[in-house]
Amino acid sequence: MYERSSVTELVDRLRRELGRYSPGGKLPSSRVLVERFRVSPVTVSRALAQLAAEGLVVTRPGAGAFRAVRSASPAPAAGDTSWQEVALSAGDTADLVPRSVDASGVLASLAAPAPGVIEFNGGYLHPSLQPERAMAAALSRAGRRPGAWGRPPVEGLVELREWFARSVGGAVTAAGVLITAGGQSALTTALRALAPPGAPVLVESPTYPGMLAVARAAGLRPVPVPVDADGVRPELLADAFRATGARVLVCQPLFQNPTGAVLAPERRGEVLRIAREAGAFLVEDDFVRRLVHEDAGPLPRPLAADDPDGVVVHVCSLTKATSPSFRVSALVAHGPVLERLRAIQIVDTFFVPRPLQEAALELVGSPAWPRHLRAVSAELRARRDTMTAALRLRLPEFALPHIPAGGYHLWLRLPDGTGGTFRAFGPGGESALTAAALRAGVAVAPGRPYFSAEPPAAHLRLSFAAVAGTEEITEGVRRLRAAWDEVPGRTGRGAGRGEGADGVKGRAG
Repeated sequence: MYERSSVTELVDRLRRELGRYSPGGKLPSSRVLVERFRVSPVTVSRALAQLAAEGLVVTRPGAGAFRAVRSASPAPAAGDTSWQEVALSAGDTADLVPRSVDASGVLASLAAPAPGVIEFNGGYLHPSLQPERAMAAALSRAGRRPGAWGRPPVEGLVELREWFARSVGGAVTAAGVLITAGGQSALTTALRALAPPGAPVLVESPTYPGMLAVARAAGLRPVPVPVDADGVRPELLADAFRATGARVLVCQPLFQNPTGAVLAPERRGEVLRIAREAGAFLVEDDFVRRLVHEDAGPLPRPLAADDPDGVVVHVCSLTKATSPSFRVSALVAHGPVLERLRAIQIVDTFFVPRPLQEAALELVGSPAWPRHLRAVSAELRARRDTMTAALRLRLPEFALPHIPAGGYHLWLRLPDGTGGTFRAFGPGGESALTAAALRAGVAVAPGRPYFSAEPPAAHLRLSFAAVAGTEEITEGVRRLRAAWDEVPGRTGRGAGRGEGADGVKGRAG
């Protein structure tokens, strides 16, 4: 396994040294580079590939790598693209929702941090937690299957659809499953199928920024419905349906992002009933069911398993439990809506590549799959506990109202002055803390992008899955403490150790 930072560092060093070689000159062999820089052959190979992609070197199989010969032809003149501003905005005056797309909330969890920065803003498992060997073996076996490189059924391989149907449970069968290229793609298909441009869509508040971006890109108007420790609040949900006439609700009933809340048993039937009476669909984003922690206990079934009337459109994925590049997911629906989902899926993507579907079947059918899930379950619990303990010790001012038993992050509320220790630290102050944290060497996700309207307070989301281990978590919280001490507008150095911003003893709840 290579480290991303090692590749980046080697690329930088080789780029600086290219001036030593004349154009067309040969670089040292891979073996020499391995010994000189004390890195693996894989790291050298990836670094040379990066330089080749930049046009700085040319690699010749069997001969080695050479400094590229630059063309003497003048660079083409820069064109004038200013006309595009008019073209892209000319129709906006007639649109109920602007067509511009803000991807900043999504990029916050996708952007690779600079070398040495601890990644508390990541949305995927660290490479050390990914089943890399099992995925590689599955892909190798899949590639040798008869017909593996042919065209798959547009709905997906029936065996894979059957596996997803069994994982949902209830009366769901393969006939109600469509294979899609990742959860984000499935959400995009669902929202485009269920609501016309300009329509309202009810969303949890706070919620996943990527879903808000999908809704706005489809021309929909996200309407927030507050979430508490037991999930979306039914009485406010019913009010929102009546006030807006919405026909779609997007909900994460299990380990909600970002709060980690689980929809309470007494609310499950009520939420389904409210959606059904409103004549609305409920898009169930079941994104981290396979990232349950070791101490979670039995999980509630997906809402789709208890929905004979076709209210629920269910989204689930293998990506979070494997790798960001293992983009295999499923859309589950019942009734006429299934044909519309299928049609949009076909028009947008045709189908998910068959080798990837075959690899998914190989992976989930191998003995390595349950072993991987057990290992991740234990490791995520240990990381969650380490981060919780470190926050209580070093940042007791930050409220931690809920410690989830699944998922990969914690949701923190920043002090708002209720105890008089600090001046009000509003949502705008998140930017100052986020910038200070990055200067201190830790990347965090500010809370503002998780709200579709004005947030009630300032928050941070801290991921414990994208880091190398528990030692890095402890160091990251130490750096975050140093960043917090630099934030302007505070009247004191902190509440007493073990106390929250309101003077109450720190308890996660």
